[in-house]
Amino acid sequence: MKRKALIVLAAVLVVAGAGWGLSTRLRSPADEAAARKPPKPSLVTVAVERRKLVSTVVVSGALEYGSPYPVSLAGVVGGSDTAQRATRAPRRGTIKEGGVVMEVNGRPVFAFSGKVPMHRSLVPGVEGDDVRQLQKGLRRLGHAVPVTGVFDAATVAAVTRFYAKRDYRAQQPTLELRQKRDELRRAVRTAQEVLATERKALDLGRDVLPLKVRLANARRDLREAEQALARAPEATPDDAAKIEAAESAVRAAEEKLLAAQQEPTPAPTPTPSDSRLRDFQLANAQAELDAARRALERAHEEAGLAREKRLAEAGKSVRVAREAVVTAEQALRQARQLSPVKLKVANAQADVGAARALLAEFDKTYGTSVPPGEIVFLPKLPARLHKAGVKAGEQVDKPIATVTSSTFVVSGSVDAGEAERLKAGLAASIETESGRTVAGTVSALGGRDAKGAVPVVVTPASMKGLKKLAGAAVTVRVTIGATGAEVLVVPSAALVTAADGRARVQVETAPDQVKEVQVRTGLAADGAVEVTGDLKPGDLVVVNGG
Repeated sequence: MKRKALIVLAAVLVVAGAGWGLSTRLRSPADEAAARKPPKPSLVTVAVERRKLVSTVVVSGALEYGSPYPVSLAGVVGGSDTAQRATRAPRRGTIKEGGVVMEVNGRPVFAFSGKVPMHRSLVPGVEGDDVRQLQKGLRRLGHAVPVTGVFDAATVAAVTRFYAKRDYRAQQPTLELRQKRDELRRAVRTAQEVLATERKALDLGRDVLPLKVRLANARRDLREAEQALARAPEATPDDAAKIEAAESAVRAAEEKLLAAQQEPTPAPTPTPSDSRLRDFQLANAQAELDAARRALERAHEEAGLAREKRLAEAGKSVRVAREAVVTAEQALRQARQLSPVKLKVANAQADVGAARALLAEFDKTYGTSVPPGEIVFLPKLPARLHKAGVKAGEQVDKPIATVTSSTFVVSGSVDAGEAERLKAGLAASIETESGRTVAGTVSALGGRDAKGAVPVVVTPASMKGLKKLAGAAVTVRVTIGATGAEVLVVPSAALVTAADGRARVQVETAPDQVKEVQVRTGLAADGAVEVTGDLKPGDLVVVNGG
């Protein structure tokens, strides 16, 4: 009986507990609405800090050798157009000025510094900036050659020495060119022989010998007359003697006048006759001097008139002799023009002139030369041969190599908006994947590409230890602004611009209480802004607007 009572009690307790639990989960609509009200809002604040602020632009790129430049030959190597085949391929490494890049058909390809590309054969007589570049390069290598811009004899000699010093022979005229020159020389000789034959026929056709003699005599008379005119003396012996005598008379009169002037002065009580005598002597001496001087002037004048007369006569003789030469030449020319073979002589003279002109034109460019393929001008040396374009045995019909500078650069890109904040010369920090950091500088910005990105080139401040990292991906942080010293910093989200255009922040003064503080903003970086105003480190500024 007692056991049944306990069971009934337990059941009652279970039912009562279940009822209570159910009653706690059941709410009225009013209770449910009250439970769903949002909690009272609270302020989100951040403390004001004092720290340095640095603004950067991040560039992702790769570390590689700078200034890649494809190298091609400008033409044939050697003097013939036979198949150009590499007999020594380009090799990776440093290229110095005057160094051999490769060999084609056993001939060298040299590297020189220059911005004007090789584009033609350098032959005697050509001129231009390419020749000037070569001359400057030869001078840098120790070969004395004037920098004239003309491929002249001095340049030919320097080129010959340069090739010989590197155990090569400078390019000489080919067999074809030598044969061509011999043909032109023979043409000149043949034309001269024909002219001589026709002239002989002309002279035999008419008796022109007397006219030739007359012309020769007239020319000799003209030479003698011109020599006589050139040797005409200033004065004849008679005139010179008269001038000398007049000059002697002047000197004597000057001595006499001087002696009279130095005569002792009479005593204080001289007789009137003594004073008049002295005055008379002085007057006579002066008159004699004046007369002697006039005589000297007349002598010079007469000598001048006589010389002018002689020159006039000599000039007349020259004119008469010239007229005689012209007359004799005209007579001989008319005599020859009457000959039936005059046209043959004229044609033969024209043929000689044409043959000589062709030979002279050919000789201007004949001699030691530099074929267009035997020099490559590179913008800067020394350079680094990064990759060979041909192998030994292959025909040279494509770029032979790619060269780079011996220094590293980081090549990357940023979007156009970020690029506007960059400029050459800005400091940068280059970070490798291994965590190494190298200082650098922005050296160049490119134009916007099709995707709107702008290429950026950063040059490391030091190349030490970078050789092993060639081709590695790096991250560059370009500093576009920095505060230098520690400044007050707030989150950019804390700034509020009022209607008057001035910036303010809200500072929490007590729980859920704020005051506005006007500030001036400075550098912004990484979501933070430099500010100045009535703030101090540790102040809490509102970032959610309250």
